[in-house]
Amino acid sequence: MQEKLAELSRRFDELTARMGDPEIYSEPGAFQKIAREAAQLEPIVKCWRRLETVISELADAKELLESEDDAEMRAMVQEEVDLLASQEDPLREELKILLLPKDPNDGKNVILEIRAGTGGEEAALFSADLFRMYGRFSERRSWRVETLSSSASDTGGLKEVIALVSGDAVYSTLKFESGVHRVQRVPATESQGRIHTSACTVAVLPEAEDIEVAIPETDLRIDVFRASGPGGQSVNTTDSAVRITHVPSGLVVICQDEKSQHKNKAKALKVLKTRLMDQIQAEANAERAAARKGQVGSGDRSERIRTYNYPQNRITDHRIGLTLYKLNEVIEGDLEPVIQPIQAAHQAELLSEGSRE
Repeated sequence: MQEKLAELSRRFDELTARMGDPEIYSEPGAFQKIAREAAQLEPIVKCWRRLETVISELADAKELLESEDDAEMRAMVQEEVDLLASQEDPLREELKILLLPKDPNDGKNVILEIRAGTGGEEAALFSADLFRMYGRFSERRSWRVETLSSSASDTGGLKEVIALVSGDAVYSTLKFESGVHRVQRVPATESQGRIHTSACTVAVLPEAEDIEVAIPETDLRIDVFRASGPGGQSVNTTDSAVRITHVPSGLVVICQDEKSQHKNKAKALKVLKTRLMDQIQAEANAERAAARKGQVGSGDRSERIRTYNYPQNRITDHRIGLTLYKLNEVIEGDLEPVIQPIQAAHQAELLSEGSRE
């Protein structure tokens, strides 16, 4: 382990030095690639170096304590020993977590898909609430949200919305949001004041890069038509909407938000490639996913993961039994109190798996 950490430290120093070399800018994309790798290594290297410093200083302090005769000086050195000793174990635990196997998709942007499920118009309104919640959370993180496709309901909700969320560590932060989100509240249209239950499905897919998914043109059927709004009314007079069908898999993506046919096609292709990559990865991980079904991070999008109870201002995550009475804050974008416990549970799960191996 020490050799591995020393090698990571050397690699980090090498990357840092290369980032300061002006010649790196002559190669397209080289700086971004190196900066991304350096950013992944930095917390590990910093933690290890701090731990090494604490271990070294603790050994020196203990040696001094043994040789010191003056009572006042011994008391001061003992304080130093106690302080350093209290830092060692937490640093070891932090390093252990940092060295856990990384999801190769963690640093990627995501395609966020939200679809109204059971509940009709109320489900569509809740779908819009969820999209706004993720949008506000993204603002807090300085992420960019770009709507790729949306389908509005007659009451101002969203039957479906697909967006690209770009920024730092988007997938690693949002990946546990995939699943069925259930809402319990009194709809605005309910005159009797009865609580209704509706649901939406959220999918968080790591954005596919062109080098990861290459699709032959012969595998695609591309149709163009006029974009339509709620109720089917025409929203423009040109054939700008695009429907792309991936013939081998049967996957279909429709994009009509842009006035430009070319922009709609580019967005639809981005979503299609992401879905195809997700399908390929899901098949590759099927055996492991089956073994871990029901555990945190299973990624099963048919699994009910969370309930939002408005009358009680309560939000419950069913995967880890977390209940918070701060629904108002969460729906306004304060997602950290919900996301962080899920991430911690996942880390604990990985640590447990590692200890059994």
